[in-house]
Amino acid sequence: MHTTRRSFLTRGLASACAVAATAAACRAGHGQESQGQAEGPGPRPLDYGLSFLANPSPANSVRFWIESRTTLVDDSTGDRVDFYQCASCKSERTFAEEGLFQVDNYDFLPIFGGKEAEDLLIFRRPARLSERYRQVTKSEDVWGKPILKLREGRDARVLDTWEAIRDATAAAVPIVTQTEIANPETGLRAIIECPVKTMNVSLDLKMYQVDTGPVAFPDLSQRFDPWIECLRLAFVAFNAPHFADFVIEQPTPVVEDEKELCKIHHYSNPISLPAKNTVLAVGAADG
Repeated sequence: MHTTRRSFLTRGLASACAVAATAAACRAGHGQESQGQAEGPGPRPLDYGLSFLANPSPANSVRFWIESRTTLVDDSTGDRVDFYQCASCKSERTFAEEGLFQVDNYDFLPIFGGKEAEDLLIFRRPARLSERYRQVTKSEDVWGKPILKLREGRDARVLDTWEAIRDATAAAVPIVTQTEIANPETGLRAIIECPVKTMNVSLDLKMYQVDTGPVAFPDLSQRFDPWIECLRLAFVAFNAPHFADFVIEQPTPVVEDEKELCKIHHYSNPISLPAKNTVLAVGAADG
């Protein structure tokens, strides 16, 4: 069936997030403030150039670069869990003597989360739709118990004006954003944190625009067990503090001359959600 914006919204990914919580409620119980540290909406931001997730398997003690972090909060119980979305790679014949890439190749992207990162969500994206696109399993069954190697960003500070964002961008200072979305009906809230890979700045309009992904986007319309089941891959864009647009990977028709040729997994059907966006400078530019 053709995946329209309407059918996508009714599945709950858009209804997942209603008006974000107030600033006071959002701040409660989050983060720690230290000298030179400005308080943001969530945990102190990671240094994404130095944060990894390693695995102890003797067969393949793989190390993944952490590309984003999504913190899911249940406001009714105070429970919270972090999900670490790792960088993608290609399907390969690991440690083979030759022919290292598989012929029927696909993108491979893992997300770890739950208590001690015990849960694992794997995305496999070949050129066609595949029943193996999503797999939820226990991380210990794949590569052994995960080892988080996280480093918090140094001297993080909130960039709360266009001039501050402009100057940090021009100075090549690393920038991290935290986008908070919520669904009051379910009592679920999420903070999506990621390093800014693309920052647009208009000197004429005095505006900025973030465009970054993939990130782990949560469906907040219901409670999943395990929690990691709520996640999808998305890109996030925003140019103001009060909303964020997302384009989410999903089955998408390939149309040519008004004829549907096939469906593939692709980022499509953008949605816009109320949000609280915080832009943070992390560290300083070298030199």
